[in-house]
Amino acid sequence: MSAPKFTTLLGSLTLGATLALSSATAPAMAQTFPDQPITVVVAWPAGGGHDVVTRLVTDYLAQELPVSVVVNNVPGAAGANGVRQVEEAAADGYTLGVMGLHATAQSYMNENATDLANIEPLAVINIEPAALAVRTDTGIDSFEAFLDYARNDPGGIINGNDSPGGFSYLNAAFIENTFDIELTKVPYQGYAPTVAALVAGEVMSATLPVPMLAELHEAGTVQILGVAAQERHFRVPEVPTFAEMGHDYVVTDYVMVFGPAGIDPERRAALETALLAAMSQETFLERGRAMGLMLSPAGADAAAELLSSMDDLIYPVMQDAGLVTTRAR
Repeated sequence: MSAPKFTTLLGSLTLGATLALSSATAPAMAQTFPDQPITVVVAWPAGGGHDVVTRLVTDYLAQELPVSVVVNNVPGAAGANGVRQVEEAAADGYTLGVMGLHATAQSYMNENATDLANIEPLAVINIEPAALAVRTDTGIDSFEAFLDYARNDPGGIINGNDSPGGFSYLNAAFIENTFDIELTKVPYQGYAPTVAALVAGEVMSATLPVPMLAELHEAGTVQILGVAAQERHFRVPEVPTFAEMGHDYVVTDYVMVFGPAGIDPERRAALETALLAAMSQETFLERGRAMGLMLSPAGADAAAELLSSMDDLIYPVMQDAGLVTTRAR
């Protein structure tokens, strides 16, 4: 198959243009909305990638609103449970969620998962490339060595990832399909448990984004073998991209804020304005970079465009990998 190449629409997610929105342009309804706490649902356990990003955003979002912002972790079903809870919530602007590529994938893998037509993108937070890491005690010190091991011992590499449909599961499945190898994929409920399993030696490798692996890489516990991006990740600049190693393999995840479809346009605009104001704070950007996040703040239009683009890009890749089991086009 041709390797998955996920464009990230970074050209359209222009920070300066998108963050030009100001509170002065917010609709009049913003003066009366919100008047009660806002809940942001994270579809993964506490401590994982989406949870960390969400708590960073909500810290600053609460400063832009006259009410508190509460994070609620609703894990399960590779992120489908949390997304569905937001989908089924009242479209009053008081229940929001964060989602990533897992929601797109689940819509084609799980008939009970949310149809993306039933959610409303509000803002993009960040876009993160996939990575591949191994424990250093495996003796695997390069991606070519990883491939040799996997080809000589099909299923011999035990990989930690989330449940089918989650981003790290997709990365593992795409690596298998792209490079014609077989891994033993062990599912965990999110990034944090996967990292714990990697540290404990329960698994040999993990297919997580860079921010979840960087400190372990620097400590020498694991070695990140490659980053699935067009350019090296600033957090681990010594690690090559797969492209540099001669492989056309680019896979990115995203994190965006969304709500159930049908939110009143004035409330939606007020939420977008507050989110963009929160993510324009210099300390927000500094903290995100210190955490290793590739922040790409953008508004609702860019979020909708990104969601549509990722949908179009991931579907044929999933179909080729035999992962489309429902809502086939």
